[in-house]
Amino acid sequence: MVKNRVGDEAILKGEEITLSFGGISALMGVNFSVKKGEVFSIIGPNGAGKSSLYNVINGFYHPQRGRVIFKGQEITHMKPYEIARLGIARSFQNIELFKHMSVLENMMLGRHIHIKYGLFSSMLYFGPGRKEEVIHRKRVEDIIDFLEIEHIRKKQVGTLSYGLQKRVEMARALCLEPEILLLDEPMAGMNLEETEDMCRFIVDVNTEWGMTVLLIEHDMGVVMDMSDRLMVLDFGESIAEGTPEEVQKNEKVATAYLGDSDGVFLGR
Repeated sequence: MVKNRVGDEAILKGEEITLSFGGISALMGVNFSVKKGEVFSIIGPNGAGKSSLYNVINGFYHPQRGRVIFKGQEITHMKPYEIARLGIARSFQNIELFKHMSVLENMMLGRHIHIKYGLFSSMLYFGPGRKEEVIHRKRVEDIIDFLEIEHIRKKQVGTLSYGLQKRVEMARALCLEPEILLLDEPMAGMNLEETEDMCRFIVDVNTEWGMTVLLIEHDMGVVMDMSDRLMVLDFGESIAEGTPEEVQKNEKVATAYLGDSDGVFLGR
């Protein structure tokens, strides 16, 4: 499979992002730059600030200092739904699906920002409302086929295995048709087969759909294989950014993960 061409310009940037809760600092002057079309991973020990950074990017948290820029536009203080409309979607470390609803219903909810028909048309289900419903349903069915979840499309989400629920959450994020997809530990809790499937889907989203992917993941083998570049956070600070090869040789990264700088990161 040919790797999607990575652009030269940044599609997403963070500048001096600082976030604290009371006297606890979650992020301290974090800078990063993500190029269009790349897989950019954010790694670090537990509590390093990875999910907090995601929450800043998609508007759940607003930093005390610094800014986030998407395609040249500052989005630092926008609301989550406004950022989603611009083209940034995410999955969550802890599954955030409506478990009493079916897979199909959860995915159709992911189309909400694209729905243009009004209340009257939707209630009567005719004319423009019906035509638009067909278009949205077609897009959802395409994603179902892509992620190979046809067999569970009508099942209640709460009855599915953890690995399938993670796949459905990714499906719902894709229903927003984002330019950037933020994945927060998409392989957590999966067995080997489920992990391999999820890796394949992420690579295909990036290469076939040209989607920029931000990835938080603790499986370093996966991260090093899939990433074009990555950033390492430690206690809320960015201590390294570069290609997997560059980060593997970084002594600060070895210290953060292993407790010392003797040897090469992941090379022991």
